[in-house]
Amino acid sequence: MIIKRNISAELARLCKSYPIVTITGPRQSGKTTLVKSLFPQKPYFTFEDPDTRHLVLADPRSFLKKIKNGAVLDEVQRVPDILSYLQGEVDKDRKPGRFILTGSQQLNLVENVTQSLAGRTSLLKLLPFSIDEVHKISKKQFDTDDYLFRGFYPGVYSNKLDPTKAYRNYYETYIERDLRQLINIKDLHLFQKFVKLCAGRIGNIFVASHLAVEVGVSVPTIQKWVSLLEASFIVFFLYPYYENIGKRVIKAPKLYFYDTGIASYLLGLENITQIERDPLRGALFENLVILELVKARFSKGLDHNLYFYRDNHQNEVDVIYKYGSVLVPVEIKSAETFDDNFLKGLKYFKKVIPRAVKKGFLIYAGNTEQSINGINLINYKNTSCVIKP
Repeated sequence: MIIKRNISAELARLCKSYPIVTITGPRQSGKTTLVKSLFPQKPYFTFEDPDTRHLVLADPRSFLKKIKNGAVLDEVQRVPDILSYLQGEVDKDRKPGRFILTGSQQLNLVENVTQSLAGRTSLLKLLPFSIDEVHKISKKQFDTDDYLFRGFYPGVYSNKLDPTKAYRNYYETYIERDLRQLINIKDLHLFQKFVKLCAGRIGNIFVASHLAVEVGVSVPTIQKWVSLLEASFIVFFLYPYYENIGKRVIKAPKLYFYDTGIASYLLGLENITQIERDPLRGALFENLVILELVKARFSKGLDHNLYFYRDNHQNEVDVIYKYGSVLVPVEIKSAETFDDNFLKGLKYFKKVIPRAVKKGFLIYAGNTEQSINGINLINYKNTSCVIKP
Protein backbone atom coordinates (compact mmCIF):
# COMPACT_ATOMS: atom_id res chain seq x y z
CA MET A 1 0.00 0.00 0.00
CA ILE A 2 1.38 3.39 -1.03
CA ILE A 3 0.37 6.36 1.10
CA LYS A 4 0.69 10.06 0.47
CA ARG A 5 3.67 11.24 2.48
CA ASN A 6 3.43 14.54 4.34
CA ILE A 7 6.34 15.90 2.34
CA SER A 8 4.56 15.34 -1.00
CA ALA A 9 3.00 18.81 -1.20
CA GLU A 10 6.34 20.53 -0.59
CA LEU A 11 8.07 18.33 -3.16
CA ALA A 12 5.42 19.15 -5.77
CA ARG A 13 5.73 22.85 -4.98
CA LEU A 14 9.52 22.87 -5.34
CA CYS A 15 9.28 21.06 -8.67
CA LYS A 16 7.49 24.14 -10.00
CA SER A 17 10.40 26.40 -9.07
CA TYR A 18 13.66 24.45 -9.46
CA PRO A 19 15.04 22.39 -12.36
CA ILE A 20 16.38 19.86 -9.84
CA VAL A 21 15.02 18.73 -6.49
CA THR A 22 17.28 16.61 -4.29
CA ILE A 23 15.84 14.33 -1.60
CA THR A 24 18.10 12.92 1.08
CA GLY A 25 17.27 10.69 4.00
CA PRO A 26 18.01 7.31 5.57
CA ARG A 27 18.02 4.20 3.45
CA GLN A 28 14.60 2.58 3.28
CA SER A 29 12.82 5.73 4.47
CA GLY A 30 10.60 5.69 1.38
CA LYS A 31 12.45 8.00 -1.03
CA THR A 32 12.19 5.71 -4.04
CA THR A 33 8.53 4.91 -3.40
CA LEU A 34 7.79 8.61 -3.01
CA VAL A 35 9.40 9.76 -6.25
CA LYS A 36 8.09 6.84 -8.29
CA SER A 37 4.54 7.48 -7.12
CA LEU A 38 4.70 11.25 -7.70
CA PHE A 39 6.58 11.11 -11.01
CA PRO A 40 5.50 7.89 -12.74
CA GLN A 41 6.08 9.44 -16.17
CA LYS A 42 9.78 10.12 -15.56
CA PRO A 43 12.43 7.54 -16.51
CA TYR A 44 13.93 5.96 -13.40
CA PHE A 45 17.58 5.01 -12.87
CA THR A 46 19.22 3.75 -9.72
CA PHE A 47 22.97 4.09 -9.35
CA GLU A 48 22.97 1.14 -6.97
CA ASP A 49 22.77 -0.94 -10.15
CA PRO A 50 26.35 -1.66 -11.33
CA ASP A 51 25.39 -1.67 -15.01
CA THR A 52 23.81 1.76 -14.72
CA ARG A 53 26.84 3.07 -12.84
CA HIS A 54 29.16 1.72 -15.51
CA LEU A 55 27.05 3.30 -18.25
CA VAL A 56 27.11 6.70 -16.58
CA LEU A 57 30.79 6.64 -15.67
CA ALA A 58 31.78 5.58 -19.18
CA ASP A 59 29.98 8.45 -20.92
CA PRO A 60 28.01 10.81 -18.65
CA ARG A 61 27.23 13.31 -21.42
CA SER A 62 25.71 10.63 -23.61
CA PHE A 63 23.66 9.33 -20.67
CA LEU A 64 22.23 12.78 -19.95
CA LYS A 65 21.40 13.41 -23.62
CA LYS A 66 19.16 10.35 -23.56
CA ILE A 67 17.21 11.77 -20.62
CA LYS A 68 17.28 15.45 -21.54
CA ASN A 69 13.56 15.73 -20.77
CA GLY A 70 14.25 14.71 -17.20
CA ALA A 71 14.47 11.64 -14.98
CA VAL A 72 14.60 10.30 -11.46
CA LEU A 73 18.19 9.50 -10.47
CA ASP A 74 18.31 7.34 -7.34
CA GLU A 75 21.27 7.07 -4.92
CA VAL A 76 23.32 9.72 -6.72
CA GLN A 77 26.01 9.64 -4.03
CA ARG A 78 27.22 6.49 -5.80
CA VAL A 79 28.14 8.53 -8.90
CA PRO A 80 28.99 12.01 -7.60
CA ASP A 81 30.66 13.08 -10.85
CA ILE A 82 27.27 13.15 -12.58
CA LEU A 83 26.42 16.33 -10.66
CA SER A 84 28.92 18.46 -12.57
CA TYR A 85 27.48 17.26 -15.87
CA LEU A 86 23.95 17.88 -14.60
CA GLN A 87 24.94 21.47 -13.90
CA GLY A 88 25.78 22.02 -17.55
CA GLU A 89 22.63 20.24 -18.70
CA VAL A 90 20.20 22.29 -16.61
CA ASP A 91 22.01 25.52 -17.50
CA LYS A 92 20.94 24.87 -21.09
CA ASP A 93 17.32 24.41 -20.04
CA ARG A 94 16.19 25.50 -16.58
CA LYS A 95 12.68 24.16 -16.96
CA PRO A 96 11.37 23.43 -13.44
CA GLY A 97 11.07 19.85 -12.25
CA ARG A 98 13.34 18.21 -14.82
CA PHE A 99 15.39 16.03 -12.50
CA ILE A 100 14.66 14.42 -9.15
CA LEU A 101 17.72 13.19 -7.27
CA THR A 102 17.79 11.00 -4.18
CA GLY A 103 20.62 9.98 -1.88
CA SER A 104 21.21 8.27 1.44
CA GLN A 105 24.40 9.89 2.70
CA GLN A 106 24.53 13.51 3.75
CA LEU A 107 28.30 13.77 4.11
CA ASN A 108 29.44 13.68 0.49
CA LEU A 109 26.10 14.14 -1.23
CA VAL A 110 25.08 17.47 0.27
CA GLU A 111 28.59 18.87 -0.13
CA ASN A 112 28.72 17.86 -3.80
CA VAL A 113 25.18 19.04 -4.51
CA THR A 114 25.69 22.44 -2.92
CA GLN A 115 28.96 22.92 -4.80
CA SER A 116 27.89 21.67 -8.23
CA LEU A 117 24.20 22.60 -8.27
CA ALA A 118 24.08 25.82 -6.25
CA GLY A 119 21.01 27.82 -7.28
CA ARG A 120 19.74 24.95 -9.42
CA THR A 121 18.34 22.59 -6.80
CA SER A 122 16.37 22.60 -3.59
CA LEU A 123 17.06 20.08 -0.82
CA LEU A 124 14.50 18.02 1.09
CA LYS A 125 14.98 15.43 3.82
CA LEU A 126 12.65 12.44 4.04
CA LEU A 127 12.67 10.53 7.30
CA PRO A 128 10.70 7.35 8.10
CA PHE A 129 6.97 7.59 8.82
CA SER A 130 5.51 10.03 11.30
CA ILE A 131 2.75 8.83 13.63
CA ASP A 132 -0.03 10.18 11.40
CA GLU A 133 1.56 8.48 8.37
CA VAL A 134 1.50 5.16 10.24
CA HIS A 135 -2.23 5.71 10.76
CA LYS A 136 -2.63 6.03 6.99
CA ILE A 137 -1.04 2.66 6.29
CA SER A 138 -2.27 0.60 9.24
CA LYS A 139 -5.75 0.25 10.72
CA LYS A 140 -4.26 -1.15 13.92
CA GLN A 141 -4.14 1.21 16.89
CA PHE A 142 -0.61 1.12 18.27
CA ASP A 143 0.16 2.13 21.82
CA THR A 144 3.19 4.06 23.04
CA ASP A 145 5.46 1.08 23.58
CA ASP A 146 4.57 -0.28 20.14
CA TYR A 147 5.94 2.89 18.56
CA LEU A 148 9.08 2.81 20.68
CA PHE A 149 9.72 -0.82 19.75
CA ARG A 150 8.64 -0.82 16.10
CA GLY A 151 10.10 2.52 15.15
CA PHE A 152 8.82 4.08 11.96
CA TYR A 153 10.59 2.54 8.97
CA PRO A 154 7.96 1.92 6.28
CA GLY A 155 8.93 -1.71 5.67
CA VAL A 156 8.14 -2.69 9.26
CA TYR A 157 4.52 -1.63 8.67
CA SER A 158 3.90 -2.27 4.98
CA ASN A 159 5.59 -5.70 5.05
CA LYS A 160 4.60 -6.51 8.66
CA LEU A 161 8.19 -7.35 9.58
CA ASP A 162 9.41 -8.45 12.97
CA PRO A 163 11.08 -5.25 14.28
CA THR A 164 14.07 -6.93 15.94
CA LYS A 165 14.98 -8.93 12.84
CA ALA A 166 14.23 -6.02 10.52
CA TYR A 167 16.50 -3.61 12.38
CA ARG A 168 19.25 -6.18 12.81
CA ASN A 169 19.24 -6.70 9.04
CA TYR A 170 19.05 -2.94 8.48
CA TYR A 171 22.03 -2.33 10.73
CA GLU A 172 24.18 -5.04 9.18
CA THR A 173 23.13 -4.47 5.58
CA TYR A 174 23.02 -0.70 5.35
CA ILE A 175 24.68 1.01 8.29
CA GLU A 176 27.84 -1.07 8.47
CA ARG A 177 28.10 -1.36 4.68
CA ASP A 178 27.65 2.35 4.06
CA LEU A 179 30.14 3.32 6.72
CA ARG A 180 32.72 0.92 5.34
CA GLN A 181 32.37 2.70 2.01
CA LEU A 182 33.19 6.01 3.69
CA ILE A 183 36.07 5.00 5.96
CA ASN A 184 38.20 2.02 6.86
CA ILE A 185 36.89 0.81 10.21
CA LYS A 186 39.81 -1.26 11.48
CA ASP A 187 38.05 -2.87 14.43
CA LEU A 188 34.37 -3.50 13.73
CA HIS A 189 33.82 -4.82 17.26
CA LEU A 190 34.86 -1.49 18.79
CA PHE A 191 32.67 0.40 16.36
CA GLN A 192 29.67 -1.77 17.24
CA LYS A 193 30.36 -1.14 20.93
CA PHE A 194 30.45 2.60 20.22
CA VAL A 195 27.09 2.56 18.40
CA LYS A 196 25.41 0.63 21.21
CA LEU A 197 26.84 3.00 23.81
CA CYS A 198 25.37 5.89 21.81
CA ALA A 199 21.95 4.24 22.07
CA GLY A 200 22.39 4.14 25.82
CA ARG A 201 23.00 7.89 25.83
CA ILE A 202 19.81 9.03 24.11
CA GLY A 203 18.81 12.45 25.41
CA ASN A 204 22.10 12.89 27.27
CA ILE A 205 24.81 15.49 26.81
CA PHE A 206 27.31 14.09 24.29
CA VAL A 207 30.89 14.11 25.58
CA ALA A 208 33.29 12.46 23.13
CA SER A 209 36.02 12.01 25.74
CA HIS A 210 33.74 9.90 27.95
CA LEU A 211 32.89 7.58 25.08
CA ALA A 212 36.54 7.38 24.05
CA VAL A 213 37.45 5.98 27.48
CA GLU A 214 34.60 3.44 27.46
CA VAL A 215 35.24 2.24 23.90
CA GLY A 216 39.03 2.34 24.14
CA VAL A 217 39.75 4.60 21.17
CA SER A 218 40.90 8.19 20.73
CA VAL A 219 38.65 11.24 20.95
CA PRO A 220 39.24 12.08 17.24
CA THR A 221 38.08 8.55 16.36
CA ILE A 222 34.87 9.02 18.36
CA GLN A 223 34.29 12.37 16.66
CA LYS A 224 34.83 10.82 13.24
CA TRP A 225 32.51 7.91 13.97
CA VAL A 226 29.68 10.05 15.29
CA SER A 227 29.99 12.35 12.26
CA LEU A 228 29.53 9.30 10.05
CA LEU A 229 26.45 8.25 12.00
CA GLU A 230 25.08 11.74 11.42
CA ALA A 231 25.88 11.57 7.72
CA SER A 232 24.09 8.24 7.42
CA PHE A 233 20.95 9.52 9.19
CA ILE A 234 21.41 7.32 12.25
CA VAL A 235 21.88 9.99 14.92
CA PHE A 236 21.43 13.73 15.22
CA PHE A 237 22.16 16.39 17.81
CA LEU A 238 20.10 19.04 19.52
CA TYR A 239 22.20 22.03 20.44
CA PRO A 240 21.55 24.26 23.45
CA TYR A 241 19.79 27.57 23.11
CA TYR A 242 21.87 30.25 24.78
CA GLU A 243 21.30 33.37 22.71
CA ASN A 244 21.04 36.42 25.00
CA ILE A 245 21.16 34.22 28.10
CA GLY A 246 24.82 34.29 29.08
CA LYS A 247 27.62 31.94 30.01
CA ARG A 248 25.77 29.92 32.64
CA VAL A 249 24.14 27.68 30.03
CA ILE A 250 25.51 24.26 29.10
CA LYS A 251 26.83 24.43 25.53
CA ALA A 252 27.41 20.77 24.60
CA PRO A 253 24.77 19.02 22.42
CA LYS A 254 22.37 16.20 23.26
CA LEU A 255 22.31 12.99 21.23
CA TYR A 256 19.24 11.41 19.63
CA PHE A 257 18.50 8.69 17.08
CA TYR A 258 16.58 9.19 13.85
CA ASP A 259 14.45 6.15 14.69
CA THR A 260 13.40 4.62 17.99
CA GLY A 261 13.19 1.14 16.46
CA ILE A 262 16.88 1.14 15.60
CA ALA A 263 17.71 2.53 19.04
CA SER A 264 15.63 -0.18 20.73
CA TYR A 265 17.41 -2.86 18.70
CA LEU A 266 20.81 -1.47 19.68
CA LEU A 267 19.71 -1.46 23.33
CA GLY A 268 18.94 -5.18 23.04
CA LEU A 269 15.19 -4.73 23.50
CA GLU A 270 13.36 -7.57 21.74
CA ASN A 271 9.72 -7.17 22.72
CA ILE A 272 7.15 -4.77 24.12
CA THR A 273 7.48 -6.09 27.68
CA GLN A 274 11.18 -5.29 27.73
CA ILE A 275 10.42 -1.77 26.48
CA GLU A 276 7.88 -1.25 29.28
CA ARG A 277 10.41 -2.20 31.95
CA ASP A 278 13.54 -0.61 30.52
CA PRO A 279 15.04 2.33 32.44
CA LEU A 280 15.58 4.14 29.13
CA ARG A 281 11.89 4.06 28.19
CA GLY A 282 11.52 7.74 29.13
CA ALA A 283 14.51 8.66 26.96
CA LEU A 284 13.08 6.70 24.03
CA PHE A 285 9.75 8.49 24.47
CA GLU A 286 11.52 11.86 24.49
CA ASN A 287 13.35 10.80 21.31
CA LEU A 288 10.04 9.84 19.67
CA VAL A 289 8.42 13.21 20.41
CA ILE A 290 11.43 15.18 19.20
CA LEU A 291 11.38 13.14 15.99
CA GLU A 292 7.75 14.09 15.45
CA LEU A 293 8.77 17.75 15.67
CA VAL A 294 11.71 17.21 13.32
CA LYS A 295 9.55 15.39 10.77
CA ALA A 296 6.90 18.11 10.87
CA ARG A 297 9.54 20.72 10.02
CA PHE A 298 11.30 18.62 7.39
CA SER A 299 7.99 17.92 5.63
CA LYS A 300 7.73 21.67 5.02
CA GLY A 301 11.24 21.83 3.60
CA LEU A 302 12.59 23.61 6.70
CA ASP A 303 15.43 23.08 9.14
CA HIS A 304 14.12 21.73 12.42
CA ASN A 305 15.02 24.86 14.47
CA LEU A 306 14.95 22.82 17.67
CA TYR A 307 17.20 23.39 20.66
CA PHE A 308 17.22 22.57 24.35
CA TYR A 309 17.88 24.59 27.49
CA ARG A 310 19.94 23.59 30.50
CA ASP A 311 21.90 25.77 32.88
CA ASN A 312 24.48 25.08 35.56
CA HIS A 313 21.76 25.02 38.23
CA GLN A 314 19.97 22.05 36.59
CA ASN A 315 17.12 24.14 35.22
CA GLU A 316 16.12 22.44 31.98
CA VAL A 317 13.62 22.42 29.12
CA ASP A 318 13.63 19.44 26.76
CA VAL A 319 13.01 21.41 23.56
CA ILE A 320 13.08 25.05 22.53
CA TYR A 321 11.38 25.56 19.17
CA LYS A 322 12.50 28.80 17.54
CA TYR A 323 9.90 30.26 15.21
CA GLY A 324 11.11 33.61 13.92
CA SER A 325 11.68 35.74 17.02
CA VAL A 326 9.34 33.58 19.11
CA LEU A 327 10.56 30.79 21.37
CA VAL A 328 8.26 27.89 22.18
CA PRO A 329 9.47 25.78 25.12
CA VAL A 330 8.37 22.14 25.10
CA GLU A 331 8.58 19.70 28.00
CA ILE A 332 8.23 15.96 27.31
CA LYS A 333 7.01 13.38 29.83
CA SER A 334 6.25 9.71 29.21
CA ALA A 335 3.72 9.61 32.07
CA GLU A 336 0.00 9.26 31.38
CA THR A 337 -0.98 11.29 34.44
CA PHE A 338 -0.33 15.02 34.71
CA ASP A 339 1.70 16.42 37.60
CA ASP A 340 2.19 20.13 38.36
CA ASN A 341 5.93 19.53 38.68
CA PHE A 342 6.03 18.81 34.93
CA LEU A 343 5.62 22.55 34.32
CA LYS A 344 8.55 23.67 36.47
CA GLY A 345 11.08 24.02 33.64
CA LEU A 346 8.60 25.74 31.33
CA LYS A 347 7.70 28.34 33.95
CA TYR A 348 11.36 29.01 34.71
CA PHE A 349 12.31 29.47 31.06
CA LYS A 350 9.47 31.93 30.56
CA LYS A 351 10.97 34.04 33.36
CA VAL A 352 14.42 33.89 31.73
CA ILE A 353 13.22 35.27 28.37
CA PRO A 354 9.71 36.63 29.01
CA ARG A 355 9.42 38.72 25.85
CA ALA A 356 10.16 35.86 23.44
CA VAL A 357 8.02 33.18 25.10
CA LYS A 358 4.30 33.52 24.40
CA LYS A 359 3.23 29.96 25.14
CA GLY A 360 4.62 26.55 25.99
CA PHE A 361 3.72 22.89 25.56
CA LEU A 362 3.75 19.85 27.77
CA ILE A 363 3.68 16.76 25.58
CA TYR A 364 2.90 13.57 27.46
CA ALA A 365 1.25 10.16 27.13
CA GLY A 366 -1.98 11.22 28.80
CA ASN A 367 -5.22 11.83 26.93
CA THR A 368 -6.39 14.92 28.81
CA GLU A 369 -5.62 18.00 26.72
CA GLN A 370 -6.04 21.43 28.29
CA SER A 371 -4.39 24.81 28.75
CA ILE A 372 -2.88 25.89 32.10
CA ASN A 373 -1.66 29.48 32.34
CA GLY A 374 -0.54 29.62 28.73
CA ILE A 375 0.91 26.10 28.71
CA ASN A 376 -0.86 23.61 26.46
CA LEU A 377 -1.03 19.97 27.53
CA ILE A 378 -1.23 17.68 24.50
CA ASN A 379 -0.99 13.98 23.80
CA TYR A 380 2.20 12.97 21.97
CA LYS A 381 0.23 11.77 18.94
CA ASN A 382 -0.67 15.42 18.32
CA THR A 383 2.92 16.67 18.60
CA SER A 384 2.98 18.15 15.10
CA CYS A 385 0.49 20.86 16.16
CA VAL A 386 3.38 22.58 17.95
CA ILE A 387 4.88 23.41 14.56
CA LYS A 388 3.19 26.41 13.01
CA PRO A 389 1.94 26.02 9.41
